[in-house]
Amino acid sequence: MLAVVILAFVHLAGAQQTKKVPRIGYISTTGDPSVPGPQVEAFRQGLRDLGYIEGQNIVVEYRYAEGKTERFPSLVAELVQLKVDVLVANSLTVIRAAKQATKAIPIVMVTLDDPVATGIVDSLARPGGNITGLTRLTRELSGKRLELLKEAVPALSRVGVLWENAPGPAIGFKEYEATARALKVQLQSLDVRGPNPDFEGAFQAAAKARVSALITVNTSLLNRHPKRIADLAIKTRLPSMYEGSNFVEAGGLMSYAATMLICSGAPQCMWTRS
Repeated sequence: MLAVVILAFVHLAGAQQTKKVPRIGYISTTGDPSVPGPQVEAFRQGLRDLGYIEGQNIVVEYRYAEGKTERFPSLVAELVQLKVDVLVANSLTVIRAAKQATKAIPIVMVTLDDPVATGIVDSLARPGGNITGLTRLTRELSGKRLELLKEAVPALSRVGVLWENAPGPAIGFKEYEATARALKVQLQSLDVRGPNPDFEGAFQAAAKARVSALITVNTSLLNRHPKRIADLAIKTRLPSMYEGSNFVEAGGLMSYAATMLICSGAPQCMWTRS
């Protein structure tokens, strides 16, 4: 689905300059050149499925932040200077950096958050500007995650929320607060910072606060360490709920997330939810 949205822009660029090979700028928040990660691999497969072969009829400029959020603006600036035909941004912080960097280059976003509530686009029906893309709106599922965790641990009274101390993840943390009040569950903030998050310290704080379960807010930083987080949850005997299945595959207890993406057309698009 992401490749379809991107290639709608690429087709327009290619139609205008038939001799030019379209160039995509892709910013990976978690991977690195040696281990790009599943998101990059899925993106490449999507291109291949549509007949686009890198180095032949399309060029992709990859930039890897390696979980270091402070690098996002400079990586975006690099790609803008290269005058790529399309920018792909897959986190709220990167999307904002891209929006500030260019009003001319089309930006295809992939986000967990509500792009209207976060000020990325004007509306779902008419995004406006140079931004379109995909969102799972999975932040809206935060309350359900907490409810499911309460069902699994009926005596639950205090939940530790592991999150990256940054503007985007802060929104994710707040999404749990309303449901926590309704369920009469207290939230314990367990925030970490990149590039070298102190997960052991966060879990020590959880033990000191006597939390009885854990929720992890999906971020580019935490997504680099699913096994480490899952192992610590097991070691400290904390039932754990995650916002992505990769943490369960690494040994975590359970996750709850959307399985379908929301897709927009281009350039002015209608958004539909699956």
